[in-house]
Amino acid sequence: MAIQLSKGQRIDLTKQDPSLNTIGIGLGWDVKQFDGGQDFDLDASVFLLDSSGKCRNEQDFIFYNNLASPDQSVVHAGDNRTGEGDGDDEKILVNLKQVSPQIDKIVVTVTIYDAEGRHQNFGQVLNAYVRLTNEESGAEVLRYDLGEDFSIETAVVFCELYRHNGDWKFAAIGSGYQGGLAALISAYGLQ
Repeated sequence: MAIQLSKGQRIDLTKQDPSLNTIGIGLGWDVKQFDGGQDFDLDASVFLLDSSGKCRNEQDFIFYNNLASPDQSVVHAGDNRTGEGDGDDEKILVNLKQVSPQIDKIVVTVTIYDAEGRHQNFGQVLNAYVRLTNEESGAEVLRYDLGEDFSIETAVVFCELYRHNGDWKFAAIGSGYQGGLAALISAYGLQ
């Protein structure tokens, strides 16, 4: 039975299951029916942060044009441009034991492609969630449903994985930002 988290809650992943190694981070969403004329293209991205809370270099930014970290510890399964169908729209695989010791935090975000040009925001997105699975057993470990509290935001930090005293923990974040992907790239120390 998966643990259901609320915004701000944290869980100790490796203390709860010391055998946990390869995890899947599934992200899903639906789009409200509206007469906007443009399709929605939501994109999952991952920022690998060091102890300063910044990316060390551009390879620490995993997204649809850079699908894997150099050590292959974090792999993006690919861009879903429509979000159609049930289940996860995009997925990130993380090998916890392989993540560089220089990485303290893994931030998982979702942005709307060309949100300003298309006049789109997360207020038009429904049923957004993130779920974490144990890829070896296939079991869902936890799930966080974001709720519908966004109106003008074009980027959302869904969750974070972070190290604390040698263990990996998960934090349900659900924080929205204006400025889309560019705002997040700047916030995490990239150009």
